[in-house]
Amino acid sequence: MTELNRTEEIEFLADDFEWADKGEDINQQEIFVRESSIKQFITKFSKNKGSVFGLIFIIIIIFFALFGPYMNDFGSNEQIIGNESMAPRVPGLEKIGVLDGTQTLKSSTGEIELNKYESNPNAQDTYYWFGSDVLGRDIFTRTWEGTRISLYIALVAVIVDVLIGMTYGLISGYFGGKVDMVMQRILEVLNGIPSLVIVTLLIVVLEPGILSITIAIALTGWIGMSRVARAQILKLKDREFVLAARTLGAKPSTIIFKEILPNIFAQLIIMSMFSVPNAIFTESFLAFIGLGVPMPDASLGSLISDAFKSFLNAPFMIIPPVFVLSMTMLSFNLLADGLRDALDPTMKEV
Repeated sequence: MTELNRTEEIEFLADDFEWADKGEDINQQEIFVRESSIKQFITKFSKNKGSVFGLIFIIIIIFFALFGPYMNDFGSNEQIIGNESMAPRVPGLEKIGVLDGTQTLKSSTGEIELNKYESNPNAQDTYYWFGSDVLGRDIFTRTWEGTRISLYIALVAVIVDVLIGMTYGLISGYFGGKVDMVMQRILEVLNGIPSLVIVTLLIVVLEPGILSITIAIALTGWIGMSRVARAQILKLKDREFVLAARTLGAKPSTIIFKEILPNIFAQLIIMSMFSVPNAIFTESFLAFIGLGVPMPDASLGSLISDAFKSFLNAPFMIIPPVFVLSMTMLSFNLLADGLRDALDPTMKEV
């Protein structure tokens, strides 16, 4: 009875009870707040520093490709007699001894430092930011002119992948059976012909130039995309939402392009971005061996080919086109890697 009386005498105050792990509960509620798809994409994409760098560098390249040829007074095919093979000279930096037009010439007797801007009375106020080639043309202007062709090839590669490769793979994978067998055999025949042989045959029929390269990419550049699209649709065509659409009487075209395509479009875009560096390298290689854009038009591959002949005496000629070409290919690869991490649902954290 005494113990009961002691229990009744206990008084409870307002602050005697508190929520357990209240701060942890609030944090959990904040974590599970739903975000929009665009915000999730931006958050995941921004975490990949390499892809952000690739995107920024691609924007810079596009800017200079559009406006670079107009940043000085030299035309892309303008030849100035007496200004051949001049080293880079940049206003402001020349005062501190960097990029002041001095170059080192090697001969059998030794090395000689020479500044052609000082020895040429007509070039005292002339500035070639990337130097000039053996014909007296501005390398800065020609480099960005050639970059336009590389970006055009990148655009062609994406369009060909999306319009031809994606459609071909979706149709082949969805219908299956004899349709798939015939379409895949045609694909194997096209894939068995080297692209270099196709370009050579096109040059025999057509004139060498950007048109021949565009047709060559359109003929074989979509094969990889079609295989990816076919593999993706084989995974989804027997899912419940596809069967429901069939039951409701949806046409095959509606099922392919309105039901299945939105679920795999991110993966296809990623694949098309990975194909861009390969297309750019193909065009540059063809231009390097003389099967690309004819002279005097500029291409990164043709610029590298011309500069390679004077590499020992004027190595500065080959640096700008090689740097722009390599960084363009690297940037597209980094961008594609970031898009894969941000868009591919299999790469999302659980």
